[in-house]
Amino acid sequence: MAHSRAENGGHSTKTKDGKIDKRKNEYKSALQEASTKEDVISVIQMILNKAVRDEDIPAAKLYLEYYLGKPKDSLDVTTNGESITLPTINFTKRN
Repeated sequence: MAHSRAENGGHSTKTKDGKIDKRKNEYKSALQEASTKEDVISVIQMILNKAVRDEDIPAAKLYLEYYLGKPKDSLDVTTNGESITLPTINFTKRN
């Protein structure tokens, strides 16, 4: 049975227009081989220093997104004290 994009959250797993396939990215493994933990720490410190020293908003955003994670979208729904009545939904099996 063929798989559809719906089974993959609607995202294509194929590369388009000659872009790098993130699943088989040979450059990622090359970066891992070439970099040390100290190199990664130096890059992180460089971004943090630029954010603080230069008050660089994009650098601060980048640092915080990697450190804290991107903020989740949220929807604030209030009833202002009003009660809400939701309809009952009955599911039945169809033949």
